[in-house]
Amino acid sequence: MTDSPSTSTRNSGVCPRCGTRVSPGASRCTVCGTELKPRGGSASSRSRAVTLPLPLAIALLLVFALLSAGVTFAAVQMTGAGTGDEEPTITVTPSVSPTATVSPQPTATHTPLPTPTPLSHRVGEGETCLQIAAFYGVSIQSIIQLNQLATTCLLSTGQTLQIPHPTATPTDEPTATLPAAEATRAACQTIDYEVEAGDSLFGIAQNYAVEMQTIKDWNSMTGDGVFEGQVLTIPLCQRTIATGPTATPTVPPPYPAPNLLLPQDGAAFDLSTDTITLQWAAVGELREGEYYRVTIIDVTEGSGTRRIDDYVTDTKYIIPSSFRPNESQAHIMRWWVETVRQIGTNSRGEGLYESAGAESLKRDFSWAGAPTGASTPTPGS
Repeated sequence: MTDSPSTSTRNSGVCPRCGTRVSPGASRCTVCGTELKPRGGSASSRSRAVTLPLPLAIALLLVFALLSAGVTFAAVQMTGAGTGDEEPTITVTPSVSPTATVSPQPTATHTPLPTPTPLSHRVGEGETCLQIAAFYGVSIQSIIQLNQLATTCLLSTGQTLQIPHPTATPTDEPTATLPAAEATRAACQTIDYEVEAGDSLFGIAQNYAVEMQTIKDWNSMTGDGVFEGQVLTIPLCQRTIATGPTATPTVPPPYPAPNLLLPQDGAAFDLSTDTITLQWAAVGELREGEYYRVTIIDVTEGSGTRRIDDYVTDTKYIIPSSFRPNESQAHIMRWWVETVRQIGTNSRGEGLYESAGAESLKRDFSWAGAPTGASTPTPGS
């Protein structure tokens, strides 16, 4: 029986289909084209991949994993990283709480207030320490100490003096609720007035119908003197004269005794003084027909014939040089002031007056004699 082509295709030297003899290494019959298999199998049959069953493959994979774990364990033992019997050592590092640093509180340093620069004053003709001290509202002793003067405080015309600033009076600490007086002051309408040359505190007070003491209180003044360029606060709410047709007098008679200011009691004037100015504080606003009667007598004469009685509405009086003694000996002069009211005139047309208030205290000063040949004034001139 002949094998069919489907059952045998192995090359045995004869083509299994057509029976044609072929070479032992031929792969195809040259006559019928039948594919022949070489003896011993083809190269492709010899390189065919081996196929393993699934259980065997899983077993091989487990074996490989165990081998890998054994190798890793051996490597760890050789490097001395530790054994399975040792417990891992846990090192606890204590945390340090931050220590609070207390910074020292700064110590308050007291800074003294700067001392104000003294004022400069050029002594005018006939001026004395008392006049200058009263003008600036300071003490005579402060002028003497600041300028290193003698205790007699003798000055010369043209001399430059350093004048200290008056010491301010400390005020009370403010409170939440203003007292009645401060509340009234805060609500008061005021204006600022700059003092001009020739002004006096009395004249400013009369011009605005405000009492001198009120202006002094509002401006913290210790004296009656004012200087050019000084700014004064005038409280209009303290005006004593009504704006209507009827004026209300500030101080009804009798008036208080005038307070004498200059010259100081016991002051001495030498030959360089031609005139002497007397000053006193106002007693209030004088009404029409009211005056200050200024009386000056030469005490050294003794007879009382050398006497001046004059009537003014201002708070100063300049003694004429003709009243100065006409001899070398210094004479003692006594003066005082009284408020009077004119009640009529006599037959010679001279005014007749009556007292309208208390008489001031009397003060004395000395005045050196005038050069020879000076005339003696007529009494009452």
